[in-house]
Amino acid sequence: MLHIVNMIPNSLSGETNQDSEPNIAVNPQNTSQIAATAFTPAPMGGSNAPIYVSTDGGSTWTLNTIVPGNGFAGTSDITIAFSPSNGTLYAGTLNGTTIALNILRTGSFTSSTTMTTLVTRSNEDQPWVVAAGSGQDRVYVGNNDFNQASGQTATVDLSQNAATAPAPAGFSTVDIEKGTTTGQDGPPVRLAVHSDGTVYAALQRWTGGTFPNLTTDIVVVRDDSWGASATPFSALVDSISGIVGQRAATSRWISWNALMGQERLGADIAIAVDPNNSSTVWLAWCDRVGGVSGTDWTVHVSKSTDKGQTWSADLRTITNVKNPALAVNSSSTVGFLYQQFTGTTWDTKLELTTDGWATAVTPMVLQTVTSASPSPTFQPYIGDYVRLVSVSTSFYGVFCGNNTPNMANFPSGVTYQRNANWTTHTLLSTDGVTPVAASIDPFFFVWSEFILPRGIIGRGPILPRPINPIISRGPIARGPIFPAPPQPPEPIIGPGGPLHEDVEL
Repeated sequence: MLHIVNMIPNSLSGETNQDSEPNIAVNPQNTSQIAATAFTPAPMGGSNAPIYVSTDGGSTWTLNTIVPGNGFAGTSDITIAFSPSNGTLYAGTLNGTTIALNILRTGSFTSSTTMTTLVTRSNEDQPWVVAAGSGQDRVYVGNNDFNQASGQTATVDLSQNAATAPAPAGFSTVDIEKGTTTGQDGPPVRLAVHSDGTVYAALQRWTGGTFPNLTTDIVVVRDDSWGASATPFSALVDSISGIVGQRAATSRWISWNALMGQERLGADIAIAVDPNNSSTVWLAWCDRVGGVSGTDWTVHVSKSTDKGQTWSADLRTITNVKNPALAVNSSSTVGFLYQQFTGTTWDTKLELTTDGWATAVTPMVLQTVTSASPSPTFQPYIGDYVRLVSVSTSFYGVFCGNNTPNMANFPSGVTYQRNANWTTHTLLSTDGVTPVAASIDPFFFVWSEFILPRGIIGRGPILPRPINPIISRGPIARGPIFPAPPQPPEPIIGPGGPLHEDVEL
């Protein structure tokens, strides 16, 4: 079954923020506890940015302002992960006030206490957090660290026991790029961890070209001891170059910050490992197949069955796709979430395959909305990434898109918390009367297997959920949202310095 929820609380029905670039974490010990993030400023202002909180499995959401550094869009980049064993929530952010990397921790994500800062470092980009381990929290933060030498900027900050120790809670920095770059790697460094201690990281190695037209290799590195090997992340050596890190794809072309459907392009990569077999790993990335003269942005999905040393030919390709996300559930079913530009719409889709697309898969359409409105107030418009995670056989995910209340936009059904008139397709303010302009909202979804008679496993959407908004128990006082002063422009690659892929005005 499939359940989709607009995450803006009823008490914020009047908001029109560009709440883009979502992320999600599900407590594996209690899946009713879910946290999520987006570019959402604190409704009442103040020094802390919010996270989205659900304690009922994602049916309803509130905001909890516990993240240090509240800017005009809340934080800049932010991702999160729950401990697999004790409910601790970890976050990697670009602080909304200072734009410095913060690695954060809270033992209670519903508490009003500000998250503890474990690491602070400037000149960073796009932190990506995963947590693993049993009995101790092994936490990994992939990021693009411009403090690294020789343009080898792809980095993982990691701790082998991060749950309770005081700052920096055991975190140390590992440079995972060992090849030659044009002066930096691409912003995304994505991670996948298996319970046997196998840790994978995928990165974009920028190998040539002149910004914004670049060639890139898609590189995977691996560590077999939780990142604690004598030389961490050196288990894979490229079969041709002899350099640490196996290239899954070479000399792929990108046009950095080219626009498609009002969204910038460039930082699209994902990786996931089969929880039943650490040798089986899945990889997705996007590139422009047509090169300089091309107009596409194509996603490729590949698979390795020997721990990343060799990679298959493309098992799935789709044209004009952004924000690929991968997860593998306990049944070894692969979940593939992405957003596809059709020329007039952004279509968010989920595909599930048990045989690596050997059998054709019919995508579940989560949302189909106009790509022409609203106009962007900053980049990224819908986000540089979405996220998909699995717990047991279920898949949980988040995406962002136009929030017009029209059931035609949600073929699989949807539930809104915020007030809306579904007949006139109009958002309404907290008074339930005043019209509110359409904007970008985060959406949560969960897909779960369910048992039909005679033991048949169903894998499809159910009928749409009720569309009446959830009414709050009373008004929540809140003041106007005052934008923070604009950030200083970020430098770009070349004479001006490295390129950052965070919020751009």
